[in-house]
Amino acid sequence: MLPGPPAIYQAILDHPDLDSFDLSSLRLAVTGAAHVPVELIGRMRDRLGFETIITGYGRTEASGIATMCREGDDPETISLTSGRAIDDVEVAVVDDDGVEVARGHPGEIVVRGFNVMRGYLDDPEQTAEAIDPDGWLHTGDIGVMNADGYIAITDRLKDMFINGGFNVYPAEIEALLLDHPDIGQVAVVGVSDARLGEVGYAFVVAASTSDPDSEEIVGWCRDRMANYKVPRHVEFVDRLPLNASGKVLKYELRERAESVVSTDG
Repeated sequence: MLPGPPAIYQAILDHPDLDSFDLSSLRLAVTGAAHVPVELIGRMRDRLGFETIITGYGRTEASGIATMCREGDDPETISLTSGRAIDDVEVAVVDDDGVEVARGHPGEIVVRGFNVMRGYLDDPEQTAEAIDPDGWLHTGDIGVMNADGYIAITDRLKDMFINGGFNVYPAEIEALLLDHPDIGQVAVVGVSDARLGEVGYAFVVAASTSDPDSEEIVGWCRDRMANYKVPRHVEFVDRLPLNASGKVLKYELRERAESVVSTDG
């Protein structure tokens, strides 16, 4: 089995020597931490040979897992959600006051159960910020829960930026950009803008057989998303910076984007 974020599988699929490797032992993939396109799931099954693909969601403070899809879920459910609560664990979506919101409405994901930590070592103040008096772990992740209890992660609260008064969730834009045939991987961050406060800055890793154009990508976005969501900057990179678990280091990209914009401006 091979657990990892979508970028790991995308990198394997884009490897120029993919056909020279023996991947016959691959059986189970567990993924998450970013948008998982339906097309990627199909390619993982057809090209990499995975029999079972499961998405899940968790935090280190919740022992790494809180929700997961189940075997037999269809590709759309695997792609568009991170599953439902694991056994004996409660998951809810709440507003700023900690009140559960209606199904289908966004809010902060909170978790309660045997998997939640007792607290941060020697840091009672941070522990009190993370776990409320009722035992709910406040994850800092924004999500939506459907009628069946499956959650879709919208973004991290800290990654959201405000463009002209509108809340913008980078993960939503990244998911849309991955539909572009010339884009292999993408990460979007907010960057300072004198007129709008913040605008989107997209770092793009081109698909292996393409030569994309930044203006064409921006135009493509304008045809498919609200104007406030359209990235104002597109930069092509050979790879995205990742941490040890394969998650994109957004803070590095923000620093780089701010540096570029301040130099250009």
